[in-house]
Amino acid sequence: MTAAKLEGADRDAALSDALAREWSHDTDRDAISKTFTFTNFSEAFSWMTRVAMLAEKMDHHPEWSNVYKTVNVTLTTHDVGGLSNLDIAMASKMDRLAG
Repeated sequence: MTAAKLEGADRDAALSDALAREWSHDTDRDAISKTFTFTNFSEAFSWMTRVAMLAEKMDHHPEWSNVYKTVNVTLTTHDVGGLSNLDIAMASKMDRLAG
């Protein structure tokens, strides 16, 4: 899948869907962010490992940090200068993997 910057109605719909799933929009960076909280470090790290494998397959890597059971994620596509279809796809996959 190739990165394409989201614009117009497609952007509005994708952003609305992400916001409904508790992602927040950083307008300064044109990025979406979310905090995932797990029951312990092992679950957080296991989830990050599964996401890392997906990111490699998609060739689209998140900005993230992990402290114990909490993982903070930011998604934006530097190549297109903002929010792309890849960010929305990655966000959906992250949500599904977090169960």
